[in-house]
Amino acid sequence: MTLSIWRYAHLILALVSFVFLSMASITGSILAINAIKEKSSSYSIHGLNHVSLAQTISSLQTKVQEISELEVSENSYVKLRGIDKSGDDVEVYINPKTGEMLGKPKDKSQFILWITSLHRSLFLHETGRILVGINAFLLFLIVSSGSILIIRRQKNIKNFFSKIKKATFSQYYHTLFGRLMLIPILIISITGSYLSLDRFNFFSKKEYNTILNLPKLSDESTHIAYKDIPLFSTIKLSEIRKVEFPFSDDPDEYFIIKLKDREITVDQFMGSIVSQKDFPLSQKLINVSLDLHTGRTNIIWATFLLVSSLFILFFIGSGFTITLKRSKSKLKNKYKASESKIIILVGSENGSTFSYANAIHQQLLSQNYTSHLTELNKYQLFQNAEYLLILTSTYGLGDAPSNAQKFESLLNAYPQNRAIKFSVIGFGSKSYKDFCLYAKNVNEKIKVQSWSQQLIEMHTVNDQSSDDFVKWIKEWNNKTKLKLYADTHYYSQRPKNIKKMKVEEVYIPKDTNDTFIVKLNPGKRKYNSGDILAVYPCKDKRERYYSIAKIDNEIQLSIKYYPSGLASEYLINSISGDFIYGRIINNIPFHFPIKATQVVMIANGTGIGPFLGMISQNVKKRKIYLYGGFRQETEIVLRYKDFLEEQINKNKLEKYSLSFSSNSENKYVMDLLRKDYDFLVNLLENNGAIMICGSLQMQVSVEEVLDDILFKRTNKKCSDYKKNGQILTDCY
Repeated sequence: MTLSIWRYAHLILALVSFVFLSMASITGSILAINAIKEKSSSYSIHGLNHVSLAQTISSLQTKVQEISELEVSENSYVKLRGIDKSGDDVEVYINPKTGEMLGKPKDKSQFILWITSLHRSLFLHETGRILVGINAFLLFLIVSSGSILIIRRQKNIKNFFSKIKKATFSQYYHTLFGRLMLIPILIISITGSYLSLDRFNFFSKKEYNTILNLPKLSDESTHIAYKDIPLFSTIKLSEIRKVEFPFSDDPDEYFIIKLKDREITVDQFMGSIVSQKDFPLSQKLINVSLDLHTGRTNIIWATFLLVSSLFILFFIGSGFTITLKRSKSKLKNKYKASESKIIILVGSENGSTFSYANAIHQQLLSQNYTSHLTELNKYQLFQNAEYLLILTSTYGLGDAPSNAQKFESLLNAYPQNRAIKFSVIGFGSKSYKDFCLYAKNVNEKIKVQSWSQQLIEMHTVNDQSSDDFVKWIKEWNNKTKLKLYADTHYYSQRPKNIKKMKVEEVYIPKDTNDTFIVKLNPGKRKYNSGDILAVYPCKDKRERYYSIAKIDNEIQLSIKYYPSGLASEYLINSISGDFIYGRIINNIPFHFPIKATQVVMIANGTGIGPFLGMISQNVKKRKIYLYGGFRQETEIVLRYKDFLEEQINKNKLEKYSLSFSSNSENKYVMDLLRKDYDFLVNLLENNGAIMICGSLQMQVSVEEVLDDILFKRTNKKCSDYKKNGQILTDCY
C-alpha cells in the first residue's frame, strides 16, 4: 500500500471517532486524577503483599469484639465490618498492620460517578456502551495505522525511533510523542475493547469448582484460633478481595475467602479447605484489564494513564492541524489570484470560518465577479485586486490560526502596488477575554499600509452567529455595488425538520421561578410523552433539549430556570401567542412500557415532566405509582399535586408519594423507596416496570437503593432488570 492509503485510513478513523475519543480522553484524565488521589489517601495502605490475613486478625483482636467481614479494595483500602468493644456495629477503614481505625467510608463523589457514567456509556445506557467499545477498538486501529505511517515514513521498522526529518512543527511532535506514548495508548485501547466485549457476555463466565472432601470437625473443643489457621498465614492481603467470617459456631458456617483468582471456603474449626472455586481465564483477564485501564492498583500507572489521556487530546488536535494544512493548501479557484478583483483571505484553525468565506465567494462568482479564495498564509502581490476581504478566527491567547501564522511577515514582504479597499471580519466567542484579538491585530496592521483603504470598520461574529455576520453583509452592500444575500437563514447551519410551534401558556409560579412550565401547540406532528424536544432559541444550530409530556394534545415542558441560560431565559420570557423553533426527537427507549401491568415512576425536580404526560395518556388504566422528590413544597409542586389528584379520580393513577429534602422531615425519594421495598421487589418479579427520570445523581442513588433491596431478596440487581426492559431511565 502507498503512504497516502495509510494516511487516509488514519484520517478517516480519526474523523469517525474524534468526538468520542475527545470526551473519553477528558473523562479518562479526570478519572485518572481521581485514582491518583485515592491511592494517595491515608486510607490506602502500602505493602499489603507483606501482610498476611493472620497478622490482620491478630492486630484486630484487641480492637474489636467481633469481625464479620474484611474487604480490600483495588486502591488498597482495607474495610472492616463487625462489632466494636462497646457492642456497636462498626464499618471503618483500618490499618491492617496495627488494627488502627482510620475513618468511616464515604460515598463516592457524585461528580466522579457522573464522569464515570459518561466515560462508560455516554449516558446512552447499553447503546452508549456499544459505542464506547467500538471507539476503543477504533483507537487501537488509529494507533496501529499511525505506527505503520511512522514505519513507512522512516523507511524501515529499524528506524522507528530514529531522528524525524523534514517535518513541520505539528508533524514533528505528533510523531515524536506518538512513538513515546505508543505502548500506554495501545494498552488503553485493548483493555477498553476487552471490557466492552465482556460487558455483553462475549466471554464465558463458567466457574471451575474443586471440591476437597476433607474431614470436618464440628466439636467446638477442637476450635482453633482464627489467627492460627495455617492458610491464613500464607494468604496476603494484596491477594484478597473479601473475607466473610462465620456468623456463628454452627458447623455449616464457614469462612468465605474471595481472592483475585479464586474463592475458597474454609472450615472454622479445623481451618481446612472445604471447597475452592477457580475463576476462568476470562475473569482473570477482566481483572487485569480493569487494573490496566483504570490505574486503580498502582499510582505510577495511574499517572501514566493521565498523561496518555492528555496526549490523546494532543494527537487529535495536532492530527487535524496537519490535515487542515494539507487540505487548505489544495483550495481550487476559478480565477488566479493575479487576475482577480476580489481577494478573500481566511484564517481558521478548525475550518468553520471557511464556510462563511465560501458563501461569499460563491455568490460573487455567480454574479460573474473575479473572486479568489485562499488562506492568509498565501498572501502575495495581488496585481488586479480592488477589494480585500479578511475573515479570521483567533487561536489560543490572541494568536494566529495555523494557516495565518506567516501573514504578518508576508504583509511586510509584499506591499501592494495599487490602492485596495479592505474589510476585516473576526470570528470568536465572547466567553473568552481574547475575543477576536487576532482579527483586531490584523485590522490594525493593514490600516497602516500605504496602499490600504478601510472600507468598513472591523466587525466581529460571536459564536458563529449568522445575525452578527449579516450585520456586516448589510454594511458591505451599502458601501459597494457587490450585493450579497442579507438573509440569516442563508448563513445558518441549522438541522433539518425544525418547525415553528405556538406558545399556548407560560406558567411562572409566584413564590419562585426556579421551575416553570411551558405549553406548546406542535400542530399535527406525531409524538409521545418521553420524547425529546430540541429547542433553538437563537434560530441557529445551538439547541437545548427538554423531555416532553403529552397532555391534551399539547406539549408540556417542565423547565428548570437558569439565570442567563440560553434556552430557559428565552422560554421564560415567551408569552402566549409567540412561536418558538424546535424539532421532536423520537425517544422510544423511554416510552411508557405498554406490556407492563404495573409501572412505578421515580422522579426528582423537572424529571416529573414526562411522567405527567404518561399518566394523562393512561387510557387503559394500568396501575401506575409515582414517587417524586423535591426540595420543598412550592407553588409549582402544589400544581403537580392537583394534577395527580385529578388523575387518581380518573383511575389513571393508583397512588403517589412525595418527599421534600429542605423541610423539617428532610426526606429524599430514596427514603420513600426503602419504605416500600417489598412492593418494589414484588412488582419487578411479577413483570412490572420502573421508570426513572431526573438528575443523574438521583438515578445513581436510586439504583444503589434498588440494588440493595433487590439483591437481598432476589440475588439480582438493576442491571438484570434493565436487560429485560423492566427498568427504564432518562436522566441528565
